[in-house]
Amino acid sequence: MALSLSPCFPHTTYLSKPLSTSKLTTTSVSFNNPLLGFKPVNLRNNQVRCHAVTDLKSASSLDQSKGEGDDRSEEKSKGDRIVADYNWTEEWYPLYLTKDVPDDAPLGLTVFDQQLVLYKDGNGMLHCYQDRCPHRLAKLSEGQLIDGRLECLYHGWQFEGNGKCVKIPQIPADAKIPRSVCVKTYDVKESQGVVWVWMSQTTPPNREKLPWFENFARPGFQDTSTIHELPYDHSILLENLMDPAHIPVSHDRTDWTAKREDAQALLFEVTERTDRGFAGWWGKEKDGSMPNFLRFDAPCVLQNNRELVDKDGEKHYFTGLFLCRPTGQGKSMLIVRFGGTKRSPLAKLFPKWYFHQNASKVFEQDMGFLSSQNEVLMKEKVPTKELYINLKSSDTWVAEYRKWMDKVGHGMPYYFGHSTLSPPKLPAVVEHAPAGLIAGVSASSPAKGGIGTMHTPNLANRYFRHVIHCKGCSSVVKAFTAWKNGLSAAALVLTALAILASSRQWKTFLLLSATLCLGGAYACSTAVAMNTTNFIRVHRRL
Repeated sequence: MALSLSPCFPHTTYLSKPLSTSKLTTTSVSFNNPLLGFKPVNLRNNQVRCHAVTDLKSASSLDQSKGEGDDRSEEKSKGDRIVADYNWTEEWYPLYLTKDVPDDAPLGLTVFDQQLVLYKDGNGMLHCYQDRCPHRLAKLSEGQLIDGRLECLYHGWQFEGNGKCVKIPQIPADAKIPRSVCVKTYDVKESQGVVWVWMSQTTPPNREKLPWFENFARPGFQDTSTIHELPYDHSILLENLMDPAHIPVSHDRTDWTAKREDAQALLFEVTERTDRGFAGWWGKEKDGSMPNFLRFDAPCVLQNNRELVDKDGEKHYFTGLFLCRPTGQGKSMLIVRFGGTKRSPLAKLFPKWYFHQNASKVFEQDMGFLSSQNEVLMKEKVPTKELYINLKSSDTWVAEYRKWMDKVGHGMPYYFGHSTLSPPKLPAVVEHAPAGLIAGVSASSPAKGGIGTMHTPNLANRYFRHVIHCKGCSSVVKAFTAWKNGLSAAALVLTALAILASSRQWKTFLLLSATLCLGGAYACSTAVAMNTTNFIRVHRRL
């Protein structure tokens, strides 16, 4: 995934100031783009502190030489690495986009290896339980909603908002349901269009840790948000998202910004390191400045912001926000949100589903690299400094992230840090007989096919990575499919009538109409394919 690739604002690189609850400092930057109507303005005057290197020996690993703000001297003085107090459960994790939560069915989700079920009751209130019926451990996410209650479809036990069991069909009519018959509940909170879950069962929710993004609350701010399920670890996903160096190569010509010939050395300056993450500026060496700002906050929030001043002196704010959720070994889910207070005129010409499929394409361009990286880390079971060759001129954020993992990884179920690691102690659990939503879609037409076909239930398939999680794209696929079938049937009927018609004028009219219907059916089929078919690089096509 590329930080600069935005479906809504294709001509903008969204990397600048942090969007947290902390005060946002105002800075004007140069951004000369006639399509957006911006003019060059005074640029932040950064001193270059990290220079590109001329030989691999001096650049091979960031931990071999000191950079600005380097804290290794402090670590050495203590005789050991710095370890921060951290508990992964005492964090808010992004579960889903509020707009995409089903209204009439429970939704099965995971955070690390903890299985959850999210649903809306009869009043539209969100509730989250452990995805396990206390009766015989059946998944509640495979159940149904009846009168605002969540029913386990194994034996019909029903649960309401606070997790209390309110119905057991198998007990006598005059019997009372014991209080102990209940499900474990989790606190959920909806904020700025995202549903967040607090994972701790012992520590009350810390509202101050709930992320708040200032730009999303600004007047006139508009965004395009997508959600994607991905077949690799969340730490590898975050590495990819904070890696600007791969954009020109991996995403060459995917939009108007990524160009292979722009691959070059980059400049970095780390301005903040805490137990909660890190932040800093970066830019292109050729430009000699660092106008872009990146901020990572625990547990898995990456934000990139930029402020621009247009030709009339009006300030505009742009954000690229990445909310990542670990969903188990070798799996993750990502909410991507690109937005700003000013949109590109070109963005208004395209429907939202076009930007959604383009975002899926970007992930598919990186998927082969990241999946294989995940496999190597699991196989080798050594810290990343023994595997990576991190360059100062391209990989600063990656090294910073893995070093942060060194500090807090002991408080996670598993992790791979820069100098330390704690690999998963148990093998990943794979459901070989998926049920519910996946089974329903798999059984629909077409029901058969290999990897890459529309209804194959695996995360290498765009349909299951994105479409089933997005109400908008699901509706678009259904609508285009219905139109395709209707137009195809109309073309068949018109062709038959043309054969039976005796008048040459009627034959011509009917055949022309049939041709138009076939053209429309083809266009609908193409739209369906754009939303459901994986991107394959030209040189990889057979």
